Amino acid sequence: MSGSAQLSDSIELSSMGHRLTIVLFGNAAAVRFQQDNILLGEIQPNIENVATSMTVPLQMKISGCCVSVINLIGLHETALDLHPPTDQLVNENEIIAFVFVVRLGQLTDADKMGLEWLQKVFGDRVLQFVMILFTYESQEESDSIIDDLKKNSALDLLLKKCGERYHTCSKNMNSQPEMKDLMNRIEQLFIENKQQRYTSQMYNTALRERPDLQSEDLQNRTSPKESMEYTTTTETTERLEAEVDTNSEDGPKLNLRKESGISEEVEHLFQRLCLDNRHQCKLKAADVLQLTAYSFQSHESCAEKDLIQTFLQKLLMMNYRARYIKIEETKKQHDKKQRDNDLFEDEGDADVFADMLLFTEETNRRDAIHPMDVQMAVFHCADSFLKQLMVTKLSQCQYALPLLVPDPFTQEIEFPLWTFRQISKSWKMKDGKNEIISQIQPVWKAETPMVAFFRFGSVSSSKSQLINSLINEKHDTFFHRNCLGSSKTRLLMDGVVEIAWYCPSGKDTDKFTQCVAFCNLHGAAGDHKTQLQILTEMASVKVVILPRLDRNDSTAQIQNLYKDRKPLIFLFTEDESSVVKMRPWKYKIGIKDRSQSDVSEDLKQAINKCLSFLSSESSSLFKLEDVSKCLGIRVDEDHDVDCRRGKEAAQQMRDLLEEKEITEIKESFLPCQGKLWRQWCEKNKELHRSQGNETDMVKKQEQDMKKTREDQHVLDICEFMKLFITEINSQSPNEKMFFLKWLAILLDEYTSADLSVLHYKYYEKWSEVLKLKETNSITEQKTATNLTDEQTEHDRISKELQAATFGLEHILREIGQIYESCQSVDENKEGLPCDFSCLPSLAAEMMISGFPLELMDGDAAHVPVVWVTAVLDQLIQKLGDQRVFVLSVLGIQSSGKSTMLNTMFGLQFAVSAGRCTRGAFMQLVKVSEEMKEQLKFDFILVVDTEGLHTLELDGRLTRHQDNELATFVVGLGNLTLINILGENPSELQEILQIVVQAFMRMKKVNLYPSCVFVHQNISDITAGEKNMEGRSRLQETLNEMTKIAAKDEVYVAECFSDVITFDIRKDVKYFTPLWEGSPPMAPPNPSYCENIQELKTTFFSHASKSHGLELTHLKVRINDLWEALLNERFVFSFRNSLEIATYRKLETEYSKWSWSLRRTMLDIENNLYNNIENKTIDRVSESHLQEKLKAKSGEVEKSMSELFEKDKDKDILKQWKASFNIKIKELKENIVGETMRKLNEILKQQHIKKAIDDQRTCHENTLLVKSKELAMKLKDKAINETNLKKEFDSFWTDCVKKISAETPPFKDTDVLKDMQKLLSDIYKGGPVEAWTYTKDVFSVLSYSDYVQFKKSSEITADAKNEISDANLDSKLYQEVEAQIRALVNDIGHQAEKKIMSYNIAKMGYNKTYIQDLADYIKARIVDYEQGPRNYVFTNEFYMDLVISICKRENKIITDQHRMFRAANDPVLYFEKKSKEYYSIFQKYCHGAKSDVIFGEIICQKLKEPIQNSVYKNTARDLANEIRTNCESLNGNRSKLEKHILKTLAQQEDFEKYMIYLNNPKDHFRSFIRDEVSLYITDKFKVSVRPKMKEKTELLHQKVMDAVHKATTKVNTTSGDVQKWLNDFTQQLSDVLIFSVKDLSGVNHDSVNDFSLLEDVIRVELSSVSSEIQEKFSTETFPGNLEQTDKPDEILIDHLCQCCWVQCPFCGATCTNTIENHSGDHSVPFHRVNGFTGCCYRETENLSAHFCTSLVRTADMFYTGQWFLCREYRKAGNIYAEWSITPDVSELPYWKWFVCRFQEDLNKYFGKTFHMWDEISKEWKQYSKEEAIESLDKYI
Repeated sequence: MSGSAQLSDSIELSSMGHRLTIVLFGNAAAVRFQQDNILLGEIQPNIENVATSMTVPLQMKISGCCVSVINLIGLHETALDLHPPTDQLVNENEIIAFVFVVRLGQLTDADKMGLEWLQKVFGDRVLQFVMILFTYESQEESDSIIDDLKKNSALDLLLKKCGERYHTCSKNMNSQPEMKDLMNRIEQLFIENKQQRYTSQMYNTALRERPDLQSEDLQNRTSPKESMEYTTTTETTERLEAEVDTNSEDGPKLNLRKESGISEEVEHLFQRLCLDNRHQCKLKAADVLQLTAYSFQSHESCAEKDLIQTFLQKLLMMNYRARYIKIEETKKQHDKKQRDNDLFEDEGDADVFADMLLFTEETNRRDAIHPMDVQMAVFHCADSFLKQLMVTKLSQCQYALPLLVPDPFTQEIEFPLWTFRQISKSWKMKDGKNEIISQIQPVWKAETPMVAFFRFGSVSSSKSQLINSLINEKHDTFFHRNCLGSSKTRLLMDGVVEIAWYCPSGKDTDKFTQCVAFCNLHGAAGDHKTQLQILTEMASVKVVILPRLDRNDSTAQIQNLYKDRKPLIFLFTEDESSVVKMRPWKYKIGIKDRSQSDVSEDLKQAINKCLSFLSSESSSLFKLEDVSKCLGIRVDEDHDVDCRRGKEAAQQMRDLLEEKEITEIKESFLPCQGKLWRQWCEKNKELHRSQGNETDMVKKQEQDMKKTREDQHVLDICEFMKLFITEINSQSPNEKMFFLKWLAILLDEYTSADLSVLHYKYYEKWSEVLKLKETNSITEQKTATNLTDEQTEHDRISKELQAATFGLEHILREIGQIYESCQSVDENKEGLPCDFSCLPSLAAEMMISGFPLELMDGDAAHVPVVWVTAVLDQLIQKLGDQRVFVLSVLGIQSSGKSTMLNTMFGLQFAVSAGRCTRGAFMQLVKVSEEMKEQLKFDFILVVDTEGLHTLELDGRLTRHQDNELATFVVGLGNLTLINILGENPSELQEILQIVVQAFMRMKKVNLYPSCVFVHQNISDITAGEKNMEGRSRLQETLNEMTKIAAKDEVYVAECFSDVITFDIRKDVKYFTPLWEGSPPMAPPNPSYCENIQELKTTFFSHASKSHGLELTHLKVRINDLWEALLNERFVFSFRNSLEIATYRKLETEYSKWSWSLRRTMLDIENNLYNNIENKTIDRVSESHLQEKLKAKSGEVEKSMSELFEKDKDKDILKQWKASFNIKIKELKENIVGETMRKLNEILKQQHIKKAIDDQRTCHENTLLVKSKELAMKLKDKAINETNLKKEFDSFWTDCVKKISAETPPFKDTDVLKDMQKLLSDIYKGGPVEAWTYTKDVFSVLSYSDYVQFKKSSEITADAKNEISDANLDSKLYQEVEAQIRALVNDIGHQAEKKIMSYNIAKMGYNKTYIQDLADYIKARIVDYEQGPRNYVFTNEFYMDLVISICKRENKIITDQHRMFRAANDPVLYFEKKSKEYYSIFQKYCHGAKSDVIFGEIICQKLKEPIQNSVYKNTARDLANEIRTNCESLNGNRSKLEKHILKTLAQQEDFEKYMIYLNNPKDHFRSFIRDEVSLYITDKFKVSVRPKMKEKTELLHQKVMDAVHKATTKVNTTSGDVQKWLNDFTQQLSDVLIFSVKDLSGVNHDSVNDFSLLEDVIRVELSSVSSEIQEKFSTETFPGNLEQTDKPDEILIDHLCQCCWVQCPFCGATCTNTIENHSGDHSVPFHRVNGFTGCCYRETENLSAHFCTSLVRTADMFYTGQWFLCREYRKAGNIYAEWSITPDVSELPYWKWFVCRFQEDLNKYFGKTFHMWDEISKEWKQYSKEEAIESLDKYI
C-alpha cells in the first residue's frame, strides 16, 4: 500500500468528519493495481496477506480530511472466513460507504454473488451504505452503461438493491476529476443517510443471525440436530474468541468486545423498543394505568416502537395473546418488497438459479424481536409496582412467572419475591375420606412439591413444550420454540428461571392430585451454575433433558444430581426407550421418535410416583419465600429500602393480631364501625323515615344519635389503628405505597385460610337449607323444625364470615368513623396520633395512589356522607376541582362485575365469591393529557358495587336494599353498566325491574344517565339473527318491566325508551365466558378480552359526549342522592343541588343581563326626558325605544347564547334556555313599555306644567327688566357698593312681595287629613274618631278580625268540630292568611307606584290623588272578594288598609311636594335667585356690554340644569357601581337574603325581624336603602365626589363645545344672536334641560360680539361649575335627586323584580331571582313554622318544626279540610306550587333567633313554643357568631 498516490488539494469531502472509511470490494479484474492508482495502489490482496496488508486501512490526505480506504477487492470470491478480522475493522473504523466494484459490460456469476456475500458478512442493513462503481477500459465503454442496464435484468436488480446508486471511472483509478466526482457521490450518500455510519451494533446483529456460525456451534457440541435452546450471544462470542490467537494484538481487543458485546446488543434491543433510558428511569404503574388513546384501540399487530405499549395494554386486559403481537412492516420494508415484486413483472428472462442466489432465506429474514424479550425488557424497566402488576396479570393469563432473573447488564441474579405477593392460587383435592376440600393460598406461602427442569447440551426437543403438556396441553404456559412469533434472536431469557403451578380441580381427570410447582431453567444448565444449584437444592423432583449420557463438561454436575437422594428423571433425546427405573426414584425416559403425548404420559406417571414417595416428607416441599434464603442472588424486597420499611411497619401491625380469634378482630381492633355505627345508621334511617305525629320521638332519636356519636368518640383507639395512622402520616409517598400494599398482603395472608374454611361451611350449609326447602314444599310439617335449625346455623356462619372479613377497606372505614365521631362532637379523640381533621387527607392520598375508597358501607347499608365529603374536599384541594366521568356497574352477585372493571382499566377490585365485601367502592382512573382533548374530563371514577338479587338468610330477596343501591349508583353514574349473567328470563325480570325503576326515578328528578347492558357468559355468540333475537327479547323485557315500574313510581311510560335514551343495537353487549376451559387451570378467553375492548369503544362513545362532573358537584350529588334515599320516597325527597347551583348561577347571570338592559334604558330615558323638557320631541314610540335598545339587546343575547352553549354545565342549563329567552324578551318589552308610559305621561303633563313654568319665567323676566331699569337710573350716580346693595335689596323685596300677592299661596300638604275627610264622606255613619285607632294592616299578626265567612261557607261539619265557634275567627287557616297578606303587600306596592306616577315633584300635590288612590284600593279589594272564596272583608279592613298606605306614603308625598314648592313658590324660588340677579344688576350699573350681561344670564340659567344633570347621572352611575361592587347587592336573590339575615343578627332588633318576616319586600327595600346610604357615606370622597366632579367638568366641556360651535357657525354665516341661541341650545338638548324658551324674556337684540360672548361664558361657567362643586356633600346628594332618580330606588326597582311568594307553612320567601318564574317555589332553608303563628293541632303552642322536617311527618294541617303534611301538595293552590324537600336540615340561624328572642316571640304571638324545655337544650348551644357562620356554610 506504500505505492498509493496523494490526491491534490482540489479533491475533498467537504462535510465529512475527522477520519472516515470507505470499503471497496468486488471483482479483481475490474481494477488495475498500479502505482498511480489513487485509491488502491499496486498491491492486490490475496489469501496469503489477508490477515495483514489487505485489512490494514490505507491513509489518504484529502484537503485536511483523513479518508481511509479498506481494500477487500476479490475476497468475496474465496471461501475465506473473514469474520474475526472484520469484527476488528468494524470496531476500529467509521465506515460510511461500501463501494462494489464491477467491470462494465462483464457481469460474472461471482459479481452477482458479491452483494450476497456482503449481506452475509455485514447484514441486511449494509445495503443502505452500498453504491456500485462501474469501471471501464476506454471512455467509449462508459457511454454504453444505459444500454447495459436496459439489456441485463440481473444488473438492473443489483442496482435496485443498492438504491440505484452507481458511479463510473477508469479501472486505472488515476484520474483526479473522476476521483473527485466519486468522493462527491460518496459524500452525497453520507448526507442521504443523515451522516449515519455502519456501526458495530449493526455488525453484531448480523453476526448473531449467521446460520453458519450457529451450525458450527452445534457441531462443536457433537450434536447433528438443531438445538432446542437457541445459541446465545455468549456462546458465539466464546467461539469467536477461540478462533483468534490470544497472543496476537487482536486477541485482547476481542476480549474487550466479549465483555461489552451482550450489553451493546441489549442496549440496541432496548433502543428498538424505545426503552433505552427506562432501565435507569423506570416505567411506573401509574403511567401505564392512565387512560390513553391506545387504551381504546385493539391491536393484533403494531409498529416495533409500539410493542411495549401494545404488550402492556393486552396484558392489563388479561389477554394472553400479549405474547403474540405481529410487527407491522415499515414503509421502507414495504417499498423494498414492492421494488422486488416489480423486478419480476417480466417473466421472459426468469432464471431460477440467479433468483435463488439473490433471494436466500437469510437475505429476506427480518431481524425480529423475540416475544419473551419484549416481556423481559418491560420487566427490567418497570418499577416495583408495575413489576408486581405485570406478574399478577401474567399469572391470571396462566403464564409462567419469572423466578430468577439475571440482570442483562450486570448478570446479577434477582429473585423478584415482591412480584409474587399478590398472587393466590386455589385448588381442590380429595382428603383421606375421599371428600373434596378447597384451598386458596398465596403462592409465596404455599408449600407444594416442585419439579425442576434442566437442559444439558443441545437438544432437539423443546423442554418448555414438554412442561406445557404436563400442566395444560391446550395452553402454552411456558413459551417455546414452536410458539407464534418465536425467533432465534432471543437475548433476555438465557439463565432465567420461570415457575408455574399446576392446580387440581378435585376431579378424576386431574394429572396430579395435589398442587405442584414447575420450574424451568432457560439455556444450558451448565452455563448457569447459581440457578442450577438453587433449583437442585429446592426441587422435590428433578427432570434433566439431554441428548445422551456422555462424559463431558457436564459429567460432574449430572453425577451430583444422580447421587442426590431426591427423585431424578432423565429425558434422553437420542434414546427411544420408554420409562426405565434405574434405581429407586431414578428414572430414564427416551424421547427420540416418540410422540409427545406418549412422552408426556410417561413423564407424568414418573413424576406422580416420585411425588407419592415424597408425600410423607414435609422437608421435600417447596416454599417460594424460601428462595430468598439462597446465596448468590439478590432479593428485590431486601434491596429496596422503601419496600423493606413498608414491610416492617406492616408486619408490626400484623403481629398485633396474633393470638386473636379471626371472628373477634374487628370487634377488638375496629370498634367504631361495629355495633355503635350500625345503631347510628338504623336511627338515622328511622329519623328520616319517621311517620305520624312523632315530634317527641324525632327529638329523642336525634338525642340518641348524638349520644351514639359521643359513645363512639370515647371508645379507646387501639395500638393497631394508632400505628396505622402514625405510619401513613410519617412515610414518604413511595414508602407509604409499599406499606399499604404490604398491609393488604399480610392481612389477606392472615385471614385467607380461615375465610376459605368459612366459605366452604357457608355454601355447604346453604345447600342443605335449599334441599330442606325443596323437601318442605312436599312434607311441610316434618321438615319445618329442621329447616329452622339449619337456617339458624347458616345465620351464625354468615355472621362469622362477615366478622372474619378483614382488610384495608375496613381500616379505612374505621378511620372514617373516627373522623365522623370527632367531627360530630368537634373534639379530637384521646390517643389519636394526629388531629382528626388530617384523616381525610390520608384517604385522599390513597385514592390518588390508586386505592379504592368505600363509598357505601355494605355491612351497615349506609353511606358515611360526612367522611366521603371530607375526603372529596381533600381530593379537590390536592388535585384541584377536576372533572370526573362516573362509570358505575350493577349486576347480580358473582356475575363478573369487578372482573369486567379490572379488565377494562387494569384495576384491582377484589374479586371473590361470597358476601364478604359489600356496598360500593370508587376508584380513580387518570385520563392522559392527550385524551383530555377528546374526553372533556380529567379522571374516570369507577364505582364497583355489591351484587343485586342476593338471597338473605330468611330466603327473601332484599328488594328494598337492591332498589336503594341501584338508585344510588345509577344516579351517581354518567354511565351505568348493567351486568347480567346469561340470558335467563326470570333473572332478567328480577334485575331489570330494579334497574328500570332506578332510571325512571332519575328522569323524574331531571338526571339523565345512560346505560349499557352486558350479557356475561354467553357461550355461543353469533352475528345476525341470533344476536338480533336476543336484543329483541331484551327490548320486550325492558318494556314490560317499564310498565310494572311505572305503577310503583306513579309514572306514565309504555316502553323503556320513554325513560332513557337507549339504542338496542349499540348499547347491548354479549360477552363470551371469561375462562377458556375449566378453572382452575384455564386461561382467560381472548374473545372475552375482545368483548371488553368493544365495550371500551362504546364507553368512549358515551364519554366523549359528556363533560362529566366537577368533584365539587360529585360531592353534592352523593349527598343529594343519599339524603333522598334515606327518606324512602326518592322522587319526592331528591334535592338536585347541582341543578339548583346551576340555576342560581343562571339567576345571577339573568340579574346581570336584566340590569344591563335596565341601565341602558335609564340612559335612553334620560336623554329623551331632556328632549321632552326642551320640547325638541313631542312623542315617544315603542319602535324608537326598541331601536335605541337594540345594540345592548344584541350583547345580552350573545352572552346568553355563550352561556347556554359553552358553559361547563350546558347540559343542565339547556332545560331553561327557552324559558329564559322568553323572560328576557318579556323584560325588554316591559322596560320599553314602562319607559314609554313614563315619558308619555310627562308629555301629557306638559300643558299643565307649562302654565307653571310660563308663570315662573314671566316673573323672572319681569324682575330682570325692572332690575335693569333701576340699574340704568343708578348708573350715572356716584354710589358705593353698600348703598347699591341696599337699593337692590329694597327693590327685590318689593318685587317679590308683589309677585307673591299676585300668586295663590302654597299650602302644606296633609295627606292623612285629606284621606280622613274622604273616608268620613264615604262612611258617614261611622264615628270620625274611629279611624284614629286603626291598625297597621301591614304588620298585624292575623287577619281574622277583618274576615267574615259567607253563609254558604264550605267549612264542613268536621271542620266546625275541629274549630270551635269561639275560636273560628282566630283560627283562620294559614293559606287564607298567606293570601290576604300577599294581597295587602301587593296593593301597598302598587299604590306606591301610582303615587310616583303623579310626579308630584313637578306637578305638585292635588287632593284628587287621594280619591284616585282610595278608588284603586277599593277596586282591588272588590275584585279579590269576587274570586272563588268563602269569605269577605269588613269595612274596617278597607279603612285600615287605606290609612296604613297613606301613613306609609305620607313622607314621600310630603317630600315631593316640598321639592315642587321649592321650585315654584315665588318667595322660596326668588330667595335662591337674588344673588344671581344682583350680579347682573351690578353689571348693568357698571355699564357692562349687553354681550357680557347676556353671557352671565346664560350661565346663571345653566346652573340648575347642569346641577340636576350631574346629580342624576351620578346617581345612575353610582347605582351601577354599587350593583357591581357592593357585596350584599351584587349577586342573586339568595345572596341578598343572606346578607339581610346577617345584618339583622348583628343589629338584634326584634321589630326589624318582624317586618322582615311579615313584610319581606318592605324590609328588602329598607335594607337596600341602608346599604346604598352606607356605601355613599363610606365612598363619598373616593367615588361619589370624583364622579360628580367628572360629570360637572364633562358638562362644562360640552357647553363650551356648543358655545364654540355656535359662535363659529354664526361668525361664518353672518347670523344673529337668535341663530346663535338656537344652535347652542339644540346641541345641548340631549344632555341638559335647557332651551330657547328659558331665555325667551331676556332682551338680547343688541348682542353681536359672539367672540366676547364666548369668553364671558367661559369665565362665568367656570365660576358656576365651582359653585356647584362646592355644594357636593352626603347631605345635598340625595336632597337634589327626585325620588325615582335616587340610586337606592333604581336598585330597588331592579332587585325587587323577583319572586315574593311566601311558604304557606313558615313564611320564607321564594329566593328565585325572576318574577313569575317557571317551576316550583323554593328556598335553600326553611324557617320555624311558629313564625307565622302556626300551632300544633289541638294546642295553643307554637310549632317548633322546620318545614323540611314537618313534611316528613304524618302531622296534619287545615285549609278548609285536613291534609297530611307529607302530602302537602294535595292541598293544591299555593301548596302545590312549592317544593319542600323532606330532610333533617335545619338552619342553626333560626334556632339562635328563637332562643335570643324567645320572650319577644311569646309576647308577640301570645303563645309559647311547644316542648320548649326540651328543644332549648339543643338550640341554646348556638351563639350569634355560629348562627351567622351557618349562613355562609349552608346558603
